[in-house]
Amino acid sequence: MAKTKKLFAALTRRGPHRVLRGDLAFAGLPGVVYTPESGMNLPGVAFGHDWLAGADRYHDTLEHLASWGIVAAAPNTETGIAPSVLNLAFDLGTTLDIVSGVRLGTGEISVHPTKLGAVGHGFGGSAAVFAAAGMPARLKAAVALFPSVTHPPAEKPAAGLRVPGLILTAGGDETNIRSNAEALAVAWRAATVRTVAKAEPGGLVEGFRLTRVVGLPGADRRTQKVVRALLTGFLLHALAGDKDYKEFGDPEVVLPKTAPPNPDAEPVTIEDKVVALLKG
Repeated sequence: MAKTKKLFAALTRRGPHRVLRGDLAFAGLPGVVYTPESGMNLPGVAFGHDWLAGADRYHDTLEHLASWGIVAAAPNTETGIAPSVLNLAFDLGTTLDIVSGVRLGTGEISVHPTKLGAVGHGFGGSAAVFAAAGMPARLKAAVALFPSVTHPPAEKPAAGLRVPGLILTAGGDETNIRSNAEALAVAWRAATVRTVAKAEPGGLVEGFRLTRVVGLPGADRRTQKVVRALLTGFLLHALAGDKDYKEFGDPEVVLPKTAPPNPDAEPVTIEDKVVALLKG
């Protein structure tokens, strides 16, 4: 565990690779792609944004992944007030087709077709689940960061997922009417669930958000720092096969800045969440 703590501390900082930024529009899809300066057969992920956010709100997170040797691309679609989770899931799949199908940068960067993952935050977390369900033979891992309720719900496709996954949740999400992390965890048996201590679920979004005026939180640097470390470690093991990071995908290991699961916790119904909302 001492080794894992050192790895976690290192992962909270930028990795050893210089990072390049590109535009997915060259392939006909609005969005951005971040890569290490060079490297062949790298792992790659498509990243889905939260509601009323966009790819530009995750610049530092995408750059962080690339600095650790992971190609990270994010479609900048479905950014309106009534987005389609199915359309965003489709765009995540298209993004993976792009980054794994062409040489990136000056031709010195490539993504291995068997080292692909779908990642998303909030609304995008549920989209990542739909993306994984739509391409189970191609994806090696999927991650839902503080996932939120969508229509249709992500729990149904999650029940059929066999791909290894990571679900990050925050304390109090079990009574948060917007969160579906608990239901997703029950359905998705192959996923490791971690509760990030003192996290702001919406705090992963970078920069100022106009949505703060309607009660959604702004950027939270502590949340960003911890989530980037947990996410990067999980992907380095799940996609790149780096055994040094094995414990990042082990549900029995309590990682730094996370809370141990409560074995006595009772399932929370939607009625319980409504009551908690009214009391708050």
